[in-house]
Amino acid sequence: MSTHYDLEGRVAVVTGAAGGFGAAISRRLQDCGATVVHWDLPTAVKSGYVANLPHAGVDITDAQSIETATNDLQQRFGRLDILVNNAGIVGNVAPLWEIPVEEFRRIIDVNLFGSFLVCRALVPLMIETAKERHFGRIVNVASIQAKEGMHQAAAYSAAKAGLVAMTKSLGKELATADILVNAITPAASMTALSIDAPRERLDDILSRIPMRRFLEPAEVANMVAWLSSSECSFSTGAVFDLSGGRATY
Repeated sequence: MSTHYDLEGRVAVVTGAAGGFGAAISRRLQDCGATVVHWDLPTAVKSGYVANLPHAGVDITDAQSIETATNDLQQRFGRLDILVNNAGIVGNVAPLWEIPVEEFRRIIDVNLFGSFLVCRALVPLMIETAKERHFGRIVNVASIQAKEGMHQAAAYSAAKAGLVAMTKSLGKELATADILVNAITPAASMTALSIDAPRERLDDILSRIPMRRFLEPAEVANMVAWLSSSECSFSTGAVFDLSGGRATY
């Protein structure tokens, strides 16, 4: 049975919330009492379980789309306690010199620049919220590839490494504002991001995990729930591995 963290009365935004890690995280935060606003692409939030929950169709690479969703959030709830930057894509699997320029840029835009735009829009609201509630949590979903680099995934590895560095910087900037900023670096999971990968690539990834299994989305959600709670009280700018022993530092 999962540990219950008290998030009653907290308002959270989860990006990429319609599937994979995002859906598991959203459900876990809701189970802990939080009101979760699900941000994902317009086509994603119109179907499935998200359609009947608080949501917004958001392209996180588009500043105007984020501004519209932020204004709606502020008008509806007037505050924000928790932000989980989860949206991401793997993109093309190819050697660096074979990746089209626009594809490399697209991967960086979604995995790094998008999280910057979301933070840029929502952090001011979180600062105002924390002045009254003395609480704020930001969790950035990076990847073990941010630490290791992965062959034929240079853009994804670089973007996630940038997200880790941004986490450390933002953690310092908000350290006296009652807002903690942390990142997680999960290993591979059988979500939509990886399920269509060639069998030989999945076998290669699995061989790198000492526990010899893929990560479960629920395990990611459990870590995020703790990082989003008052139980996590003195960690900021930190990186938490979910690698099954793969991480070497």
